Amino acid sequence: MIRGFPVKLATAAFLAFAPGSAVAQDDYPTRPVRIVVPLAAGGIADIVPRIVADKLALKWRQPVVIENRPGAGHNIGAEAVAKAPPDGYTLLATPQAPLVVSQHLSSKLPFDPDAFVPISTLTTGNIVLIVNANVPASNLRELVAYAKANPGKLRYASPGTGSSPHLTGEMLSAAAGIRMIHVPYKGLAPAVNDLLAGHVDLMFDNLGNSLQHIRSGKLRALGVASDKRIPQLPDVPAVSESYLGFVATSWFAVVAPPRTPSQITRKISADIAEALRLPDVEKRLRGFTIEPVGNSPEATAELISHESARWRNVITSTGLKAK
Repeated sequence: MIRGFPVKLATAAFLAFAPGSAVAQDDYPTRPVRIVVPLAAGGIADIVPRIVADKLALKWRQPVVIENRPGAGHNIGAEAVAKAPPDGYTLLATPQAPLVVSQHLSSKLPFDPDAFVPISTLTTGNIVLIVNANVPASNLRELVAYAKANPGKLRYASPGTGSSPHLTGEMLSAAAGIRMIHVPYKGLAPAVNDLLAGHVDLMFDNLGNSLQHIRSGKLRALGVASDKRIPQLPDVPAVSESYLGFVATSWFAVVAPPRTPSQITRKISADIAEALRLPDVEKRLRGFTIEPVGNSPEATAELISHESARWRNVITSTGLKAK
């Protein structure tokens, strides 16, 4: 090595010209791409990546395969991607839990969430508090009164410990001074199914998952977790009207394994943004009451940083303990 030539620059120079290296793959992708979704099939968190994957496959002329790896609060799928080769052929499409929550709940994660390489924010959406139609409460005030009169009787579902629906439920318990039992599932779809069947009593859910059941009367909406009322449910109050500062939103992002070259992640980001701008994709996503985003790696990194700090504060204020 030339004396004084920095090691990092020498390594970068080698990779840039090494035959077959990830950095040199201007024609990426040249083989199938796997997108890991850390939840069970079904539900918005699974549907959104599939919509985008179909468009990427058409553009790239390569299969883009969705692989569901649920469990452990979304951490099983995240770990699989964290340990995958940093070549752009394994990606993670996930809700916020493994990126901004898990590290504040567990001191022994098998991966470093901060080491993922941000690619794009796919969508953002509203979260709604829903109850089974048999729960004796027609509004939030009645639900809180019932919970106080029956401590530990209400069971609330979530797609896993550390997920935003779980922590939003804990936020409500802390704000209202009530005690409920958390029942974790491996995804939103099985959680909603059990809510419909009456095996659990309530949950915070992505609006797109539950709106049809709200409109049919099978589920009852008692509040939205946004900072104000939303057009889809104008008569449903924001929880913040009763508990100041109560705000939670859902979002989904795509990240790559640690050390994935920026040349690859920027290409993927640009192609995702293009897919999300397609009229049929926009129409379908807005039909699920979610907004397409498709921003830059830098904007995604900023979102992750901001949300990590916010959920850390929530976990501290609600008294949840790291394990």
